[in-house]
Amino acid sequence: MDILKRIKNAFRKEEKPAAKIIRLESVDSTNNFLMAYTPTADEAMTVAVADYQTEGRGQGTNTWESEEGKNLLFSILLHPSEIAVRNQFLLSEYGALALKEALTDYVDEDITLKWPNDIYWRDKKLSGTLIETKLGAGRIKDCVFGIGLNVNQTDFRSDAPNPVSLCQILGREVDRDELLEKIVCSFEKNYELIRSANYAAISGMYHEAMYRNKGFHLFEDADGTFEGAIVEVEDDGHLVLRDRQGMIRTYEFKEIKYGKI
Repeated sequence: MDILKRIKNAFRKEEKPAAKIIRLESVDSTNNFLMAYTPTADEAMTVAVADYQTEGRGQGTNTWESEEGKNLLFSILLHPSEIAVRNQFLLSEYGALALKEALTDYVDEDITLKWPNDIYWRDKKLSGTLIETKLGAGRIKDCVFGIGLNVNQTDFRSDAPNPVSLCQILGREVDRDELLEKIVCSFEKNYELIRSANYAAISGMYHEAMYRNKGFHLFEDADGTFEGAIVEVEDDGHLVLRDRQGMIRTYEFKEIKYGKI
């Protein structure tokens, strides 16, 4: 049986996640909590979820706005020693795909992955992920996915340009505990792609699900705004674009921004 079919058949909707889930009322950051956490020998995956984070972080110096008790603020700790440091962007792709898969139980269409790992609904940001790793002997010892997912919040007051929540999309509130279990199960079953070294499948699904992955769109780099088409994301995470003149441009994260529509 094809590996993707085996993965899809591995878990049924009634299955509960095997991961250890630690529930916190309030914490500075679930990423900080798990980066300092010592798992037991049998913990393949550990999840820390909080109703509120006092120092929730996004990429770089960004913060994550979340109304207390409304959204999902959680981190997932894995030990992906199978992955060489040079291939660590595969973890970003895998995490984004796992989130997207879980969300399709709620929203069938218009969910895409904005490079490197944001979850978008149409042109609005539904989720962001901060990934932190510990390295050893050229491998990845620990990897923490810090995820903020807008679930039931409807009033956003920060200067974030385009937030959206599941509640706003669906017109109803969503059970956060049920959603978390779906996400963790998705992370568990899709990890089979990592274990089996099926890196081509991960990369292929990621590229197919990318935001603005077809045609030319506005981008902005240090030299200004231009129209470009996504060519690929390289194994090390660099975004490769082709501009209207046919020139190939390659960017690291934070060197390029998506232009406004």
